[in-house]
Amino acid sequence: MEAKNSPVDVIALCSAEGQIKPLRLRMTDEQACQIRVDIDEVVSMRKVTYVGIEAHVFLCRATVLGREWLFELKYLIRSHSWRMVGRVH
Repeated sequence: MEAKNSPVDVIALCSAEGQIKPLRLRMTDEQACQIRVDIDEVVSMRKVTYVGIEAHVFLCRATVLGREWLFELKYLIRSHSWRMVGRVH
C-alpha cells in the first residue's frame, strides 16, 4: 500500500457538535484487491487550506495484516470526499 492521494471509501462518525471521526476505510491495493482497514486510533486532526481547498487531515493508526500502519486521511469539505494521502510509517 503505497497509494498517494488516492480516493477511498470511508465510514465515519459525525458528532452532534459537527466533529468527524473516521472509523473504517476500504481501498484498492496494487493488485486491484479491496482492503478493509479498521481504524484503531485517530492520533491527530488538523484543518488545512491549500489553494482555496479546505480539508481536514487525520493522522490514523491501524493494524492491517498483522502490521501497524500510521497513515494520513484527508477529508475534502467542499466535495465531501476522502483521500488516502499516504503512509507515514
